[in-house]
Parts: sequence; C-alpha cells; structure tokens
Amino acid sequence: MISLKEAALSYGERVLWRDLTLDVEPGEFLVVLGPNGSGKTSLLRALLGEVPLSAGTMTIGGRPPRRGSPLIGYVPQQKAMSPAMPLRSRDLVRLGIDGHRWGMGRAGRAVRARVDELLAEVGAESYADVPIGTLSGGEQQRLRIAQALATDPRILLCDEPLLSLDPHHQQAVAELIDRRRRRHDTAVVFVTHEINPVLPMVDRVLYFVDGRFRAGTVREVMTSHTLSDLYGTPVEVIRAGGRILMAGALDAAGHHHPGGEEHGP
Repeated sequence: MISLKEAALSYGERVLWRDLTLDVEPGEFLVVLGPNGSGKTSLLRALLGEVPLSAGTMTIGGRPPRRGSPLIGYVPQQKAMSPAMPLRSRDLVRLGIDGHRWGMGRAGRAVRARVDELLAEVGAESYADVPIGTLSGGEQQRLRIAQALATDPRILLCDEPLLSLDPHHQQAVAELIDRRRRRHDTAVVFVTHEINPVLPMVDRVLYFVDGRFRAGTVREVMTSHTLSDLYGTPVEVIRAGGRILMAGALDAAGHHHPGGEEHGP
C-alpha cells in the first residue's frame, strides 16, 4: 500500500531523514517513534501529499501521493474543543464524507445512513447528537476515527492519536484502530511517543533520530545495541513486568535522549 525508495525529506539545509526504503503491506501496523522534531509527523505530511520529498520516490497504492486521496484516512492528535462549539458529533463525522463541499447543506438519506454506520463502527451512537465540545477526549477521538473511515480507506495515518488521553481511553482508541485494520486489511502508520497501548498490535517499528532511522520488528529495533547506535550515546533497554524501559542521557549539545521512558510490552 505504501512504498518508499531511497526517500529523503529536508527543510532547507536541515535533513530530517534520507535513504528511507520501506514498504507497508495491507493490514500491517507500523509504529513510528522518535524524539520531537525527528520527522515523524513530516512523514505523514508527505504521505498525505502536503510536502514533497527532497529525493527518492513515494507511492500510495502504486501512485504518487496527492491531497484528498480516498485511499487514506487521517486521525489527528486529540485537541480540546470549546464547549460552546455548536457542531454535533454526527456533523463532525459527516465532514469526512462531504466536508470538501462548500457549506453543510442538507444531508441526503444515503449520507445520513453512512454517518450512522460510521458512528456505530466506533461505538459513538449514544452521543451522536451531542455537541462535540462537551465530550471527553476519548469520545472525541472516536469521532475523529469515524471521520477518517468515511471513505473506507485502505490506509490509516494516525498522528499521536492517544495524546492527552487517560489509559482507559488510550486502550479503547488503540483497539478501535486495530480492529479496523484486522477486519478490513487496512494498513496503519501510527506515530506515537507512548506505545504501551499499541505495542502488542505492532508488526514493525520505524525509529527516527537526528536524521537517521532504524526499521524492523520490535525485537530488532527496541534493543540497547540498536538504540545506542541510533542515538550515538549509551541507551539501556530493559524488559520488566511486561514493559520496555529505556534509560539514557543528555548529549553534549543538550538534546534529550531516552531517560526513564517507558514503552509497551
């Protein structure tokens, strides 16, 4: 579904990553890790057709990426919404169907039926007509997933979808995404800092650090040897109590390297 060949992305003289060759298959769950500014979200923007590569090639379903591709559903970070916002849950979901048109207008029977179907898929029927600003962060993320599924995409791009959610809602949102990919063979590219809720679902890891990267299975990437080489400083990875613990240090330039971070089982 996704293919990158010797891909590179730069902003001016700053190289986020280069020589990235990677294929993502239907139904595969790829988790993308790395410190802030390492190029995780920029990878999603390139896949969405919002920024061009600096070198190499990228294809989505065999074609170059483009804005508004129905092959892709996008789940953004959870952001607080004002309680005064009049938009209802079903209105937000509907934007995934006809949000490209000017104004909301009147929804036809087919559109209303599709919205109801999407709300049911994410378990949001009980608050379909509730203003979205009054909902919890977890409930709002269910709606964003429903909106992302409106075109029945073959690929889900998820940008920190668990951010600011409590553990219960993190697990619920992660399970929704995992259930979707298993039932529909949807490829998932999942950017995150906290992978505890999703690591049991992950097929491969792509880890960016300071213009470099490593890709492979959890066992291949999440090791002391691999991450020490990637960060250029000693990083200790410990598996304990069904979790992966990472300990590191600050380098001479003051960049934060893993220290006391926890990653899922």
